[in-house]
Amino acid sequence: MTDENTKQAAQEYLAAKLVEEEHASEEKLNRSVAVARAPQVWKSLKDAVAAQCTEWNSVTHEQTLTCRETPIGDFRVWCTPKSKQMTLHYDVKNLLITVKNTARLEHEKDIVLRIEGYGTGPSREARLMRNDQPVNLAMFILAELRVLAGMTRQRDS
Repeated sequence: MTDENTKQAAQEYLAAKLVEEEHASEEKLNRSVAVARAPQVWKSLKDAVAAQCTEWNSVTHEQTLTCRETPIGDFRVWCTPKSKQMTLHYDVKNLLITVKNTARLEHEKDIVLRIEGYGTGPSREARLMRNDQPVNLAMFILAELRVLAGMTRQRDS
């Protein structure tokens, strides 16, 4: 009877060890993909912000929002009428993007987005994460631009 219990315990141990090793291998693969694709994720974020600013300006028929990359590599958006700015800072080493928006309320903290790799079946990709959730880029950018322009994050129903 004890031999059967010992055998079952040893099998449970091996199964747990196998799951741990698989998890560690998955994390290593995700990290390597995140490192390799982080520049692409950063570029796609900058491009998406610039595109939404261009669209905003075309609707307002004025240069309400101005986007530029700074010499130190940050990406900034200025809202001329409000004298406010939003800065996106890319931390290459830690795979983080910090979004500072001077139009946010004083008690609201900067937003930190993490670049993370993930499996997509047979391949892997990288994406932005916030609070352990994938970021809907279009909605996120629009909400930040609305705040920058002195509006609420979402349109009132």
